[in-house]
Amino acid sequence: MRILRKSSWSPYAAGAAIGALEILSMLIAKRPLGITTAFEETAALAAGKIAPKLMNVAEYEREQGKRPKIDWKEGVVAGVVLGSMLSARLSGDTNPPAVPETWRREVGPSRAVRYGAAAAGGALMMFGARMAKGCTSGHGISGTMQLSASSWIFTPIIFATGAFASRILFGRKR
Repeated sequence: MRILRKSSWSPYAAGAAIGALEILSMLIAKRPLGITTAFEETAALAAGKIAPKLMNVAEYEREQGKRPKIDWKEGVVAGVVLGSMLSARLSGDTNPPAVPETWRREVGPSRAVRYGAAAAGGALMMFGARMAKGCTSGHGISGTMQLSASSWIFTPIIFATGAFASRILFGRKR
């Protein structure tokens, strides 16, 4: 299939593929797609093993209503990583720039600053996702497919906020 060798897909094809994957997840696993819970549960398990006196698993269980465990969600995480690697290899896009041109022009050429900003942004997104008990893609994909009113309100707001933040950070396209 030639589409697998492209460095980018049509957003319509990608959206249809994600929608089909969500439907399969609901049919097979009886659960919507989700990824941030895997990180939370893995961290809780690791903390319980590394520092059991600091990690009160009973409190976690009471708060979450379940015991942390490794299950299919960690498979989704592995699938994202392995799928990204496979996609890069098939498309030949295995050597992207460490500092993209837009970042270099607007912020500077430092890899350390770029990686630090990416790590800080990822950590903030994960913190917000767990605080809200769901992430942006969980609302946008799983929530809207389940016709959740909060997801239908939230999803356009996140897109508008992203566009606004990009405009502030990077200005208009030149």
